[in-house]
Amino acid sequence: MKITGMRLGRLSIPLKKTFKTALRSTASVSTNILEIQTDCGAGYGEAPPLAAITGDTDGSVRDAIASRIFPAVAGMDVSDLNDAISAAEASCVGNHPAKAAVDIALHDLWGKLNGRPLYRLLGGAAREIATDYTISLNQPDEMASDALEALGDGYQALKIKVGGDFRLDVERLKAVRGAVGTAALLRVDANQGWRPKEAIRSIKAMEDLGLDVELVEQPVPHYDIEGLKRVTDSVDTDILADESVYSARDALRLISLRAADMINIKLMKSGGISGALRICAMAESAGMECMIGAMMESKVSVTAAAHVASARRVITRYDLDPPILCAKDPVRGGASYAGASISLPDAPGLGIDGIEDVEWL
Repeated sequence: MKITGMRLGRLSIPLKKTFKTALRSTASVSTNILEIQTDCGAGYGEAPPLAAITGDTDGSVRDAIASRIFPAVAGMDVSDLNDAISAAEASCVGNHPAKAAVDIALHDLWGKLNGRPLYRLLGGAAREIATDYTISLNQPDEMASDALEALGDGYQALKIKVGGDFRLDVERLKAVRGAVGTAALLRVDANQGWRPKEAIRSIKAMEDLGLDVELVEQPVPHYDIEGLKRVTDSVDTDILADESVYSARDALRLISLRAADMINIKLMKSGGISGALRICAMAESAGMECMIGAMMESKVSVTAAAHVASARRVITRYDLDPPILCAKDPVRGGASYAGASISLPDAPGLGIDGIEDVEWL
């Protein structure tokens, strides 16, 4: 299966509600779709622009794929997956989402070449994955109403967005917990929105109020590993590192300092499935559990993340709700959602048959 060509396209999917975090607000999923072509079929990948998080724009993503990453793998045989991935990773510095798109498409093709679902080739088996549901950053009463609605739709784990005003954040959590009672597991995501002192004060207030928060994700800026460790050492609640960990090297530093209790793995940060698996190996060696999450992405890369989750037992928590937040699903095949439950098809590769509404460039 020789790599013969590729094409890039734009895809925009409206959201049911505006999605708000401490870093940004958006009314749609806007992403770049990659199709890598071979003499025996095509594989799909994806790379959204994440300027507020990774620094990558639509232009930088497309240029990196077209001028650097794809030329490095063109003409290679998909059966030499590790060589192809190494070539893609060595083609340029950074550009994690662009590399993720190529890496995911290569894994999709590898699965199709071998005629098996990707999670099986990675050593996994079909298992139940239940995603949490994200409650966007709003005023306390609106967040409480959204949480109650999600609970009514069958979601038992809620990720509550906070960040910015740490006093108001405590009120947000009080309102949500008051609305859902003990029926839902609450996870808090500050998206780097607090300083270390604010984080400690906020989390201790949540603990003192008995709000029963399972974990707090990325409470401080991504670069402040010392501050992250300070928060982790100062509170009883588990701390989940997200933007502080892009690579296995980042994971090694975080683990060696014990700067967090868990790691959130995202394919767009890690450069794709290969990078995610390396972080899994590092975390598993240290006895540290992981969550697998997603940015605002389509079901293409979220399906790839679900395959990784099914293949690695060190991943114990799942934040894969972007397709649920979308008003429509243009991806044929891939992961299937039944409320919070996610299942994967038994089709080869990612199990994706095609993608509608793509504006091919």
